[in-house]
Amino acid sequence: MPILSVFFGIIVRMWHDDHPPPHIHPEYQGFEAFVEIRTGEISEGRLPRKAAAIVKEWCLRHQDELLENWERAQRLEPLERVRGADQDD
Repeated sequence: MPILSVFFGIIVRMWHDDHPPPHIHPEYQGFEAFVEIRTGEISEGRLPRKAAAIVKEWCLRHQDELLENWERAQRLEPLERVRGADQDD
């Protein structure tokens, strides 16, 4: 599964040809979640509260890039890296 971004110890991945709705798979210190791109909300799994808040803010800030990657993934094309939350202004 391709890595889209790494920040604050959080690894964000996306699978090719994955099922809807558009989502990412963040992992942090043994926790994993399924986060919907359009809302930033965890719909499956679990992340610590602070990590979940960081992922949500990052997801919403980079929503366009993530949705573009989702479309690439559906077409089985290479995915683009997304700037991490530790590099956001």
